Amino acid sequence: MRIAFIGQQDFGKAVLEAFLERGDEVAGVFCAPEKEGAKPDALRLAAQEKGLRVFQLPSLKGPEAEAAMRELDADIGIMAYVLQFAPQSFVTIPKHGTIQYHPSLLPKYRGPSSINWPIAKGDTGTGLSIFRPTDGLDEGPVILQKTCAIGPDDTIGEVYFNHLFPLGVAAMLEAADLVTAGRHEETAQDETQASYEGWFRARESAINWASHVDHVYDIIRAANPAPGAWTTLNGQKLQIFDARKHPVRTIGAVKGKIGEVTEVGEQSIRVTAQGGQIEIFKLKAEGGKKVSAPELAASGALGVGTILGG
Repeated sequence: MRIAFIGQQDFGKAVLEAFLERGDEVAGVFCAPEKEGAKPDALRLAAQEKGLRVFQLPSLKGPEAEAAMRELDADIGIMAYVLQFAPQSFVTIPKHGTIQYHPSLLPKYRGPSSINWPIAKGDTGTGLSIFRPTDGLDEGPVILQKTCAIGPDDTIGEVYFNHLFPLGVAAMLEAADLVTAGRHEETAQDETQASYEGWFRARESAINWASHVDHVYDIIRAANPAPGAWTTLNGQKLQIFDARKHPVRTIGAVKGKIGEVTEVGEQSIRVTAQGGQIEIFKLKAEGGKKVSAPELAASGALGVGTILGG
């Protein structure tokens, strides 16, 4: 098939390479311009290295984008991690229209941080959807879905790279084949089941040690490795990465005050929350690098009795 490709970063690169490796023709690649000072877009670099036509347009809404898409004379448009708005006047140009990847089971978790939020809310499963993009945010009819479990200790990094990333690459190939062969079905999303969550950034990844230990742990998992859950230490940000939770089962079994470091061991430290403790293995002080929790303790930055988030 002849493809018009729209995407960004590592996922876009992986999907592009998957189509090329099996012999499909990529007529051109649309990717957003990099912001000043940002690292080069992996998709752009890969496309240019392979000698493909690359369009870095500030918007996909104007006549320039439409003209470029028409010139490609593509059988299908493939959208793999796209943050630019792509209007119907653009995505409907290819002969078989365009399909888009979204890392949730639509209509649940529409929005830009759809992998973080299921983990932050303690869900035990998630998935991905391949759908038709419309002018509504993640609202188009669904062509294909794949599910995956969220383990009790899974982080966003593990859910994405172990499941949603490889499943998504394969699902894009499968959906494209179904659409171009005319063997696909399009299922309208049930709006009564729809949910939308915005960005999961620094504000959303802040730790409140007075929350239940389950919730604190879910926030840490949902932000590891990015954007990094955080608390404060002496008024400065302290990011927390690798961790485990230790809930208590009996009255009076919780050690220490809320947010207090109660233990410093050879591999970790423990901090008290409601209903249990968080054992922390890796963290990062503001302006520093990611280190083991005992290493930070050995520097004198914290110790038994230190209150975090105060």
